[in-house]
Amino acid sequence: MSHSNQSPGQLLTLRHIIGVLLLTLMALCLVGCSAVQFGYQQAPELAYWWLDSYLDFNESQSLKLRADLTALQAWHRQTELPIYIKTLDKLRKMAPLDATPEQVCGLYTEFKTRLQVTLDQFEPTVSAIAPALTPGQIDHLTRQFEKRNQKWHDEWIDLTQAQRHARRFKQMKERSEGFYGRLEEQQLGVLRNGLLATPLDMSLSYQESQRRQQDILQTLRQLQGAKPGAPSVQVAMRGVLERSIDSPDPAYRAYMEKVTQAQCRTFAALHNSSTPAQRLHLFETLKDYQTDARDLLGAKQ
Repeated sequence: MSHSNQSPGQLLTLRHIIGVLLLTLMALCLVGCSAVQFGYQQAPELAYWWLDSYLDFNESQSLKLRADLTALQAWHRQTELPIYIKTLDKLRKMAPLDATPEQVCGLYTEFKTRLQVTLDQFEPTVSAIAPALTPGQIDHLTRQFEKRNQKWHDEWIDLTQAQRHARRFKQMKERSEGFYGRLEEQQLGVLRNGLLATPLDMSLSYQESQRRQQDILQTLRQLQGAKPGAPSVQVAMRGVLERSIDSPDPAYRAYMEKVTQAQCRTFAALHNSSTPAQRLHLFETLKDYQTDARDLLGAKQ
């Protein structure tokens, strides 16, 4: 069973800014076992410094954010890690068996649900900090968006179609071999064919990224001077979070549905082409992740 990849067109959005902690917490599914526990334990501090690079917090904002990130990690350890452990146990049992695209897409849906739950948990922090951001901080965020956009433009838009496919293929290969070990040529063919069958539209992805960024910036400007944590602020920030995960653009939603379904078919086909040794490698990798999750759950807080 492989995991689904995000579209390369997803640039920095609010869910990435305030959800960077979740990405660190989700390291169980993304990095080697030797780094999992260290990354998880350091997640609040790493998340703070990453967020600060985009919003340049003042002292009072920093104190609030650091405390809330630590609290979020504690909540995640108690609430979400047990869910991940159960999910990993389910995946271990599925690893020796063939997979369907529906099963792979089901894993994506589970991840999306856990992302939403974690963002909901962090929403009070966002609602408290957002109105206190100064025009200078919002301008700083705007410049950081522009830098990020240019970097992504250089890495994706300015490439030829062949170069984009080669870059994307390399990502898929490295991610997949992290679970299965070295892929055989026939399996690399599965990835190549799946990539060709995936309707990636960089222009549409870029437009959606721009929409999300403008949504963030406009909302933050509108909230300047509002009472931190006020119901109107909570509604506004919750709306940004929801629109970040589920775009209001029907064309983009339809596009992402096609991309997701294509990726689910590709990764199901890849798993079904795996050898017994590769499935054992996947089983042992998932077991190691589960062990790390259990150790983190029992770690002294």
